[in-house]
Amino acid sequence: MNRIEAMRARLATLKPVSLEIVDESHKHAGHAGARDGGGHYLLQIVTTEFTGKTTMARHRMIYSALGEMMKREIHALNIQANTPEEI
Repeated sequence: MNRIEAMRARLATLKPVSLEIVDESHKHAGHAGARDGGGHYLLQIVTTEFTGKTTMARHRMIYSALGEMMKREIHALNIQANTPEEI
């Protein structure tokens, strides 16, 4: 399973209506995080689980779902987290 597949599997716990993950690591070649093997990703996720949650709470939910990946495989994560009503 590659990183994006692993991210999708972990984020499935948030019951996404829509989930897009884009690997942007190529834009950061030579960057310290890229040299250490961590990837740079754009995450667009839509789920009813975010209803009534602040942006910070939504990000915490995502970080929690991704778990250990945030310490090793993911160096940077650009997050767009919305409810279905917000799109």
